[in-house]
Amino acid sequence: MQILLVEDDISLSHYIEKGLTEAGHHVQCIDNGRFALSICMSEQFDIAIVDRMLPGLDGLSFVKALRASKISMPVIFLTSLGGIDDRVDGLEAGGDDYLTKPFAFSELLARISALSRRSSTLSEAKPSELVYGDLSLNLFDHTAIRQGQILTLQPKEFRILELFLRHPGRVITRTMLLEHVWDIYFDPQTSVVETHISRLRNKLEKPFGDQLIHTVRGAGYKLEHKLGKNA
Repeated sequence: MQILLVEDDISLSHYIEKGLTEAGHHVQCIDNGRFALSICMSEQFDIAIVDRMLPGLDGLSFVKALRASKISMPVIFLTSLGGIDDRVDGLEAGGDDYLTKPFAFSELLARISALSRRSSTLSEAKPSELVYGDLSLNLFDHTAIRQGQILTLQPKEFRILELFLRHPGRVITRTMLLEHVWDIYFDPQTSVVETHISRLRNKLEKPFGDQLIHTVRGAGYKLEHKLGKNA
């Protein structure tokens, strides 16, 4: 795999590079977030390993800029910031996984392999477009269109809508959303799901005067045409 390592601790960077090279990967090491972003605009990588605290551009801002540029390369945050809020912030910014320092190199390798398998599986299984009524989602260029109008969605909002469109009429639980959209396999006890659902509803429903996402009390949410009914 072609791996981008964005880490300003030179000794740690050399250690990770050596281990990944021995495992058969090709590694490019960058110690500055802004320079790393510039590289990503012209070169392709299979995965990025990113520190949170970087000169030039911090890790969160780097990943947000990637996602804003429609670069879907998987990202693993590798950082000493290990609190629950830190992890949520990293995943919210567009990260796919979060590993805290100190770490076991074998775990880093396992996480890289898991992300690689997931990316391969998704790329093989996904159709290019998901359609539900007057709503369509293009999975290649990450555009959402309803009634001919382009919806401006943030990366997490897009992934939420993708999950709904893959299972129209089915109840999507909060746990399913946390796992699919944020890769969180525990309850962070925050309102992150509810906040994003509310923002998505404002973009998906308010301009069109109807409702698509319905609250199923005590269970979760459901994408369904029910004109005139409120959640």
